[in-house]
Amino acid sequence: MSISYPAPAKLNLMLRVVGQRPDGYHELQTVFQFIDFADQLQFSSRPAGQFSRSGGAATVAEADDLSIRAARLLMENAGIQEGVHIHIDKVLPLGGGIGGGSSDAASTLIVLNRLWRTGFTRQELMALGTQLGADVPVFIFGQSAWAEGIGEQLSALAEVPESHYVLVHPGIAVSTREIFTAPELTRQHPPSTIGAFLGGVMENTLQSTVCARYPEVESATQWLKSHGLRNVRLTGSGACVFGVAEDASSARIIAGQVPLPWRSWAVKGCNRHPLFDPAEQ
Repeated sequence: MSISYPAPAKLNLMLRVVGQRPDGYHELQTVFQFIDFADQLQFSSRPAGQFSRSGGAATVAEADDLSIRAARLLMENAGIQEGVHIHIDKVLPLGGGIGGGSSDAASTLIVLNRLWRTGFTRQELMALGTQLGADVPVFIFGQSAWAEGIGEQLSALAEVPESHYVLVHPGIAVSTREIFTAPELTRQHPPSTIGAFLGGVMENTLQSTVCARYPEVESATQWLKSHGLRNVRLTGSGACVFGVAEDASSARIIAGQVPLPWRSWAVKGCNRHPLFDPAEQ
């Protein structure tokens, strides 16, 4: 029987754009936390150089899938001859700001590094992950984190409450590129601090731009607020929004009331990635 490996979603509990680099990338401050909502991946050995995928997102070509790209990248950098078939039970929505593709890529790097015995350290895997996307390293880092730079400068943040959330996807996909290139986006917010975040400063400075361009996101935000959830905000560049519930039961009840065609989930924050192994350095 094949073993399934989780690729969990993440939330940005705060996100602040504090500058823009000459290469066009934005300087950020953000707090990442994982949630107990995940894709599931299975890996089967294939002859050297053969890479294939089943399941996954139907709108993403196999060659473009981040999990396939991650497997090839690991093989090439390890200087080995391997192949793999990856089956993805895809439940995380595309364009939701919860890191589905990045998480799939990270779990692929973590698992194949073990199965292929390539011996890369966690930091080396994170460096590979950066080549695939700015969100990939945090899933390999494996702990809730304060992040700076483009999101790759990570510091563990164990003090984050593992809250119960209601997560809502309002049935659309938000283009990250569109939001970060929007002329009205403010790119020079004053830097924040970990202390400010822990004291309750949790805004996402992309939210006003996303809500103005995507009324469905604004509607979902207001719906969550009207149902008594706390700290309602956007994750990443959207489209998903979330709020803090009092407990698991409250989260399930509110999630069950979300109007169609929106989708919703009652989820819990997790400060450790399910594949994190503290013995691995």
